[in-house]
Amino acid sequence: MPAQELLIDTNGRSLLEFTDQAAGFVSGMGDGLLTCFVRHTSCSLLIQENADPDVQRDLLAWLARFVPDADHPSMSYLRHRAEGPDDMPAHIKAAHLPVSLSIPVLGGRLALGTWQGIYLLEHRTAPHRRRVLLQFLADR
Repeated sequence: MPAQELLIDTNGRSLLEFTDQAAGFVSGMGDGLLTCFVRHTSCSLLIQENADPDVQRDLLAWLARFVPDADHPSMSYLRHRAEGPDDMPAHIKAAHLPVSLSIPVLGGRLALGTWQGIYLLEHRTAPHRRRVLLQFLADR
């Protein structure tokens, strides 16, 4: 089972596409399943539209309303603030969104739809270096 770790540098809250790196990893491997797993508790992975950047902006805006930072009055009940007001809200977002993805691979190519891309969704406001593990399991 081939595996590779990607390092993805973030600049705060954003969606960072890594479809090309994942496609390169499975290129020529035949049929199977790609698993992507983020090795952190304050970011997530998503398969999302990669054509219209408004989709990304709208997702980030919705997440900010869904779980505001801890300095927002509605979040005064939060205790975990060790790394700032975005800390616990980032964990809450990661608890609601996937930290792993399974993507079919057919003929050494990702079986994604026309407008689908693979993204790391950074929930923190500060830059971070995120580790995403890619693992390919070939059909037998």
